[in-house]
Amino acid sequence: MRSTLLSITLLGMTILSLSANTAAQHRLGKICGDPHAPCGGREQFQPWELTFAFPRNAVVYESEYFYSIILKSAKLKGQNDCEKSFAEDDRLRIQELFPKNKVFALKCSEPGGMFYTNVANDIVFLGVYAGKTRSQADLFLKTVKATGKFPGAAVRRMKAGINGT
Repeated sequence: MRSTLLSITLLGMTILSLSANTAAQHRLGKICGDPHAPCGGREQFQPWELTFAFPRNAVVYESEYFYSIILKSAKLKGQNDCEKSFAEDDRLRIQELFPKNKVFALKCSEPGGMFYTNVANDIVFLGVYAGKTRSQADLFLKTVKATGKFPGAAVRRMKAGINGT
C-alpha cells in the first residue's frame, strides 16, 4: 500500500513537472517595437530584424502576435534569389520616417534564422511595427500612407520567430 502510494505520488509529480515545462516552452516573447527602447536580447538579432524577448537556451521560439505594415515586398524566383532583398541603407532611410516604430526586413531566408508567420516562403518584405492591436495598426497605416511613399502599404498580423535547429 505504501509503495503504491509512493509510486502514485512520484507519477503525479513527474506529470506536473512535464506540464510546467511544456507550459514554459509555449510562452511567447514580447515584441520590441520601439527601436530605441531597452529590450533584453537585442544583441542576438541582426539590425534589420524585429527583436523580441526569448530565453537564452531556446532553439525554436516565437513572439507574441503583433501587427505590421508591409511597406514593400517582392517574390523570389528561386530560394537563393537574394538580389530582390532590401538594402540596409533603404531600411535605415525609412526608419528615419518612423523613429518610434521598428522598420524591419525579411531578407533571404536561411536555415536557423529569423522567420515571420503569415508570409509566403518565397516572399521578402520591408515592414514597420504597427502595434499589438488592429486599431493601433489601422491608425498607424494612416501615418504611413500620409508620407505618400508607400501606396501599396497594408496591415498584416504576424509573429516573429527564431528557428535555431
